[in-house]
Amino acid sequence: MNVQPSAVVAPPAPRSLDGMKLPMVMMRDILLKTMFRQNVETVPDIARNIALPTPVAQELVDLARSQKLLEATGTLHANSGGSMGYQLTDTGKSRALDALSQSEYYGAMPVPLEVYQEQVKRQSIKNIQITRAQLTGAMGHLILPPELLGHLGPAVSSGRSILMYGPPGNGKSSISNGIRDALGDKIYIPRAIEYSGQVITVYDPIVHSAAEEQVDDPNSLRRTSNKYDTRYVLCDRPTVVTGGELSLSMLDLVYNPTARTYQAPLQLKSSGGVFIVDDLGRQEEPPQALVNRWIVPLEEGRDILALQSGEKFEVPFDTLVIFSTNFHPNEIFDKAALRRIFFKIKIDGPSQEDFLKIFALVARKKKMPLDEQTIIYLLKKKYPTIDNVYANYQPVFLIDQMMAICEFEGIPYQMNPDLIDRAWANMFVKEETIVH
Repeated sequence: MNVQPSAVVAPPAPRSLDGMKLPMVMMRDILLKTMFRQNVETVPDIARNIALPTPVAQELVDLARSQKLLEATGTLHANSGGSMGYQLTDTGKSRALDALSQSEYYGAMPVPLEVYQEQVKRQSIKNIQITRAQLTGAMGHLILPPELLGHLGPAVSSGRSILMYGPPGNGKSSISNGIRDALGDKIYIPRAIEYSGQVITVYDPIVHSAAEEQVDDPNSLRRTSNKYDTRYVLCDRPTVVTGGELSLSMLDLVYNPTARTYQAPLQLKSSGGVFIVDDLGRQEEPPQALVNRWIVPLEEGRDILALQSGEKFEVPFDTLVIFSTNFHPNEIFDKAALRRIFFKIKIDGPSQEDFLKIFALVARKKKMPLDEQTIIYLLKKKYPTIDNVYANYQPVFLIDQMMAICEFEGIPYQMNPDLIDRAWANMFVKEETIVH
């Protein structure tokens, strides 16, 4: 792999409440809400739930006790190393309910935006260098011309935007996924960030693939769990894939009026990773409008988001954006927009030689016996009817069709001109006028 997980500098764990750079009232209220909602009593359990080191969680408990919001239960919990138990006082419960009415957020303490920005720099997508061997390894299942990898490699290593265009069915989506797989290392994703007293949740199990957590052996002298800030989750570099459903509103903060918290937009969730806009030109929004929304982030490495109040603020934009379209770029963008997309790479259909390699590869994988006379029939009789235009999707389509026919007819997998004719008829729709 290109970069080992250890190469990304982990966020240091906070050492004191003062060093957290969060409003003290916010931290205290999250403590009270977490204890109220999750029924935790001991400091080690509280620390685990609010994702802070135990000494810092103890500081917070002591602060709440001094304000008569918590009280010791007088119970020592054996399963928590003999730790003292704590519970909310009546005043504490009242304060917890009041805090929940203002925001339902509880659990892991958020990371202040300014602190998160430092971590973004430590694990920037622009720090990655991809070699030809890594890219070839990630795309080994694809038959690609060598010069294409020569174009893709520098584009990925630059961490700049990429536009892939060309006729449909030639693997633009597969290439995008191969780029994602080539990245290979892991970064730290905050569970939530804080700006101006507002909580914005970032970690999303649907988008982020968490690494297995290291669990300490209680008998071991070497402890690892406190070596980084557990308000973050160690994940594979994220990949967000959108298609025709992408709209401009999906690039804004999402406010949950019930929980009174915000959810990060897609591009913030993909920080440190890849954002793939597939099938550009199929969205309801015109491609020009979508790219205009990205102009400042792509050029300046920062995005501008807005709270419900209308207050705008900057967040880091550290994402490799890959646009993929079946349209010619000149059809959907003006020159100014094209200038801002750093790499423009055409993905063409395969040559006849590469088509045959793909066909043989797919047949072998699917256990379909190859027949030389049938392949000659396909090349000499069928492809001239479409001007010998080959596409990467066609071998899979034709072989799957022939397999389905064989299964229906109750015969062993085989290929012959008759089966090719029947498969071909399903690959293209005959031009005709339908009378209504």
